[in-house]
Amino acid sequence: MKTDAAERPRGSRLPRKARRAQLLESALAVFVSQGYHNTAMDDVADSAGVSKPVLYQHFPSKLDLYLALLDAACEQVVGAVREALASTTVNKERVAASTAAFYRYVADAGGAYRLVFESDLTKEPAVRERVERVTAECAEAIADVIADDTGLDREVSRLLAVALVGMSQVSARFWIDTDGRLPQETAVDLISGLAWRGIRGFPVQE
Repeated sequence: MKTDAAERPRGSRLPRKARRAQLLESALAVFVSQGYHNTAMDDVADSAGVSKPVLYQHFPSKLDLYLALLDAACEQVVGAVREALASTTVNKERVAASTAAFYRYVADAGGAYRLVFESDLTKEPAVRERVERVTAECAEAIADVIADDTGLDREVSRLLAVALVGMSQVSARFWIDTDGRLPQETAVDLISGLAWRGIRGFPVQE
């Protein structure tokens, strides 16, 4: 059973890896709630139930902490899309699975998607590079499938893939911000159905 930071004695010793995971968990909640600019390292330390020196032992600055969270969030969403694409060889099911991956990601209770898709720090080059990489890597994975199956030019495949990624992530964010009034499965069926009706117009090469 998970123990809340407030229930742990401040400064109680944990193995380094466990402490880092705990700090990241606490920091995610604070950054999602307050945004980067309104968050102080004191806020994260208080949330984690540690002293600021302990926090700085793991993360030398607020930006380092934020980037560590962003790296983990980016890997999660890109990994989910790649896993979805690899889950079947039926293209209609691939579209549905990759769309569902975005919806599951934004529905995650931690709210990490807000760091990736709604960051208030995109003027920072290191943050912008990571945020842009999510779209690029998801699109590249989808473009690989489109190009292999249809024989379309690489740039054409990439543009179609970016459109599919944009449709999925923007609609998923809209869906979660409306408190999920539509069931998640219904929303995924609607968007993946729309995407499939478009992409199936490009015939699979023999």
